[in-house]
Amino acid sequence: MKNPQPLCKRGLCLAALLAAAAGTALLGGCATSGAAAAVPESVRAAPADQKAALLERALAYWAAIREGDRATAWRYEEASQDPRWTLDAYLKRGGIVYNSVEVRDIRNITADTAVVEVFATYNIPMLRLQNQEAVMQDQWRLLAGGGGGQWFHAWQDSVAFQLGKP
Repeated sequence: MKNPQPLCKRGLCLAALLAAAAGTALLGGCATSGAAAAVPESVRAAPADQKAALLERALAYWAAIREGDRATAWRYEEASQDPRWTLDAYLKRGGIVYNSVEVRDIRNITADTAVVEVFATYNIPMLRLQNQEAVMQDQWRLLAGGGGGQWFHAWQDSVAFQLGKP
């Protein structure tokens, strides 16, 4: 198994987050006796309802991406709240096929931004890359106003192609 390479700057343990947010015991797989001590202060200080809301949206977003349901994923994108973007424009920006996705944890959370660690295996058919692995530091933003105070997957320019927002 290859060592996954970080694509961005993010992370934490989903089980530790669930335990903190729901006040339940740690789930198997991430359970360690020092797990609570490893949780960054910014995550511990965030309200449990904000962490739970972020986790729920991150899980739903990545489930839609994994299933190839980009129309559903659009509802979780920050760009969906920007009138310069359209669903059609968003759907044209594909290229990566995700084989598996695991939302691991929340690395950092502030009043209006968060970083969620995601592990993924993926293919990039146009480049004939198969079974790639990555640990991504996935950016999220809490949007007021039109966003209704919900967490949205943050826009990020591609590292390879600096296309910018439309």
